[in-house]
Amino acid sequence: MSPSVRPYRPGDHEALADICVRTAHLGGDARPHYRDPSVLPVLFAHPYAAFAPELCFVLDDGGRAVGYVLGTARTDRFVDRFRTEWLPRHAARYPLPAGPAADNDEVMAGLLHDPERMRVPALKDYPAHLHIDLLPPFRRRGHGRRLMSAHLSALAAQGAARVHLGMVTANTRARAFYERLGFHEIPVPDAGELTYLGRETAAPLA
Repeated sequence: MSPSVRPYRPGDHEALADICVRTAHLGGDARPHYRDPSVLPVLFAHPYAAFAPELCFVLDDGGRAVGYVLGTARTDRFVDRFRTEWLPRHAARYPLPAGPAADNDEVMAGLLHDPERMRVPALKDYPAHLHIDLLPPFRRRGHGRRLMSAHLSALAAQGAARVHLGMVTANTRARAFYERLGFHEIPVPDAGELTYLGRETAAPLA
């Protein structure tokens, strides 16, 4: 049976973490690059499933999630909830570094303690944002397009007209995937190692 796209279920919690960690380093496995890679889903997967499960979809391969798309229709509200509800649950395990980040773990801990970084003035016309990840064996088979279609439709139904995402500029394969789906670059001053892409949620996939 071919993998199918379905809504997220609470039982997918651990699978989301596994997928996130195994795709977080330029699309590859992040485990060799972190002392404690569990910080990654705490940042990039689980808060979205907690705050907006209706926008979270998984690729199900025989009862096992092997990919996901998730996000928020309102970045500003997500930031507020991250600060007041999410960060207090996890701050003790991933403390804010006392000085400049010494390794990848401390970089991510710094991001965890700074949710306001997601409020980027140049992205004000793209109020929703998303993350999508697929395990390598399930890429380039149309599954990412199907996941994205489900998520964009759900965003549009919530009244979010435009969505953005941030990607590491060096991840050229991901950039090609997004461009095939109609995403375009959004100029953002001082974006560092990130490139921001966006599109209208209701527009047909390219």
